[in-house]
Amino acid sequence: MEPNRGTLILILGILSIVLSCFPLGIAAWIMGNGDLKKMAAGQMDPEGEGMTKAGKICGIISLVLAVVIIVVYVVIIVVAVGAAAAGGGLQPQ
Repeated sequence: MEPNRGTLILILGILSIVLSCFPLGIAAWIMGNGDLKKMAAGQMDPEGEGMTKAGKICGIISLVLAVVIIVVYVVIIVVAVGAAAAGGGLQPQ
């Protein structure tokens, strides 16, 4: 049986949220999925299942937050460009 990587996956997931680093979130999500499948198949030590699930969830949360932030930035830019194009800027008097 392979040893579990629950601690590593949890650390990656937490760091992905704290550092806003979505590549770490992707790594935590992918590694967590793979390890949970191996645990279910009996190929990996199931002792770290809780930490693996928590790390996977942290990775997912990190990615969702990154997408939300990107969408908010895009909306702000579109509104700013629209306002500038409509003459919403300062006009000399």
